[in-house]
Amino acid sequence: MFLTFRKHVEQLLAEALEKCQYPSNDLALTVKPGYADLTSLIAFKLAPVLKLKPQEIAQNVAEYLGADELVALAQTAGPYINFFVSNDYLRHTISTVLQADRNYGGIDAKGVVILEHTSANPNGPLHIGHIRNSVIGDTLKRCLQQAGYRVETQYYVNDMGRQIALVVWGIMNFALTEGKKSDHATADIYVKANAEVELHPTKLVEVRQLMQRFESGDQDVEWLFKDAVEFCLRGINQTLKNLHVAHDRFVWESEFLDDIDGIIAELRSHGVTECDGSTHVDLSPFGISKNLVVRRSDGTSVYATRDIAYHVWKAGRCNRMIDVLGADHRLTALQVGKVLELLSINAPEVVFFEFVSLPEGSMSTRRGHFISADEVLEKVTEKAYEEVDKRRPTLSEDEKRAIAQAVGIGATRYDMVRVSADKSMVFDWNEALDFERQGGPFLQYAHARATSILTKTTFDNQYEPDLLTDEYEVKLIKLCALFPAVIEDVTTNFSVSALAAYARELAEAFNQFYRFMPVLSAEPAMSRARLALVTCARIVLRNVLNCLGIEPVDSM
Repeated sequence: MFLTFRKHVEQLLAEALEKCQYPSNDLALTVKPGYADLTSLIAFKLAPVLKLKPQEIAQNVAEYLGADELVALAQTAGPYINFFVSNDYLRHTISTVLQADRNYGGIDAKGVVILEHTSANPNGPLHIGHIRNSVIGDTLKRCLQQAGYRVETQYYVNDMGRQIALVVWGIMNFALTEGKKSDHATADIYVKANAEVELHPTKLVEVRQLMQRFESGDQDVEWLFKDAVEFCLRGINQTLKNLHVAHDRFVWESEFLDDIDGIIAELRSHGVTECDGSTHVDLSPFGISKNLVVRRSDGTSVYATRDIAYHVWKAGRCNRMIDVLGADHRLTALQVGKVLELLSINAPEVVFFEFVSLPEGSMSTRRGHFISADEVLEKVTEKAYEEVDKRRPTLSEDEKRAIAQAVGIGATRYDMVRVSADKSMVFDWNEALDFERQGGPFLQYAHARATSILTKTTFDNQYEPDLLTDEYEVKLIKLCALFPAVIEDVTTNFSVSALAAYARELAEAFNQFYRFMPVLSAEPAMSRARLALVTCARIVLRNVLNCLGIEPVDSM
C-alpha cells in the first residue's frame, strides 16, 4: 500500500507545483520516521533556483495541496511538506495483505534476470567471506522473485587457469586425505602444492604445461581438470545446501574457450587492441589507465577474456545481468564492462561487497588460514541447540535439532546481510552466537509468537479494521504496508541490509503490539480485529523471512 500512497502523494504534489508554476522534476520524497508518513524536501531543492526561502516555497505549495482517499493530511513544518496516511490506507493495507498472502510484496516486475553469485574457485571449501557472497546473492534472488522477476542463478565455475592447474598438479603428486569432505581434501592438496612450488619454483613449469595442454585440447588433461573440479564442487554444493542456497545452473569457464578468437577479432575491428607479445585492450579512452590483457604471450587465454565471452552469452538470455563480486574485483569488472560496451553489450549490474575478516587478521586459502563455512554453520547450529535445549527441554531430540538447524542458519544468514555490503565486517563469534540481540532468532521468535496466537483460535476473516486505532496497532499496520516498497528498493538498489533493518523493525513492532495489546482476552469485536492484524503480521514476517532465506519456524 505504501507504493500506492506514494503515487497519490506524487500526483497531489505535482499538481500543486504546477499551480505554483514551480518546476517538478524532483519531488524529493523521503521517509522521516517520527515526523510524517512521507516528507517532501522539494523546498530545499527549489530555493536556489527560485531565489526564495525554503519555508516560503513550502507554504506556497501547501496552499494548493488537498487530500484524497489515501492521503488524510498535507501540512508544512517549516521548509518540510509532510503527508499523512488516511484511515482508508490502514483498512486497505490489512485487506491487501490478507488477500495477497504469500504474494504480498510483489510489485509486478517483468523480465528475466540472470544472477551470478558465489562462483568460488574449486580449490577448497567455502569460507566465511564466501558466505557473505552467497547470502547476498541468494537474498537478492529471493527478493527479485518476490517482486515478480523470473530469476536464474548461476555459479561460474573456474575449471581452468593457474589455481586449478595447481590442484591438478597437487593431485598428481600428493595423496588425497581419505575420509575428508571433498572440498576440504582439495584444500589440503592446494596448500601442499603451493608450498612445494614456493620451495621449488622450477616446478611451476609443470603447472604451466598443464595449462597449455588443457587449452590445446589435450583430452587426458581435460579429464584430470574436470575430475578435480567436480570432486571439490561436491563438497561446496553440500555447504550451499546447508546454507539454504541453491543455484539453477553451473556454467563452466572452459565452455567459452572457442568464443575467444571471435571476441578478440571483433575487438581488433574496433582498433583498440595492441600486441607486444601479449594481446590487450587500450581502455584509456574510457579513463582507465590500466590496459586489459585478453591473451598471454604464450597464447593462453586469461580469465577476463573468458568472462567477457560468458557475459556475451548471458546477455542474449536475459533482460538484466547481475553479478555479486568482492570489492577486489572492482577494476576488472569496470574493464570487462567497458569491453562489453565496445561489443555493443550492456555491462552487468554489479553488487560489490567488502570482505569479512577474522579478529586476528585476514584469510588465505593458499596458506590454509581461514574459517570454513562448514565450521561456521556447525558451531552456530550447536550453539542454537544449547539455547533450544535450555528453553524447550520437553521437546523431542528431533524437534530440538530441527529448530536448532533453522535458528543457526537463520542467525548466520542474517549476520551476513545486516551490515551494508559496501562496509567491511569482522566475523566475531561472540556476536554471531549471541541469541539475545535482534538478529535472525529475534525475527523467527516474532513469527513463532504470531503463529502461537493463531493456533489457539480460529480467524474467520470477520473483523472491524476501524477498531485498530492504538499507536502500537497503527505502527504495525504501517510497517506491514512498507514491505513492497522495501522489495522495490532491494531490486533497484540491491540494499539487502535495508531488508534486514526492516525485518528487525517489523519484528520489534509486533513484539510491542504483543506485549501491550491483548488479543485472545479482548472483547469479541476487538479480539477479531486484532486477530486480523496478527494474521497480517504473520504473513509479512513469513514473507520477509523467506526473502532473507531464514526459515519461518512455528515454535522456538
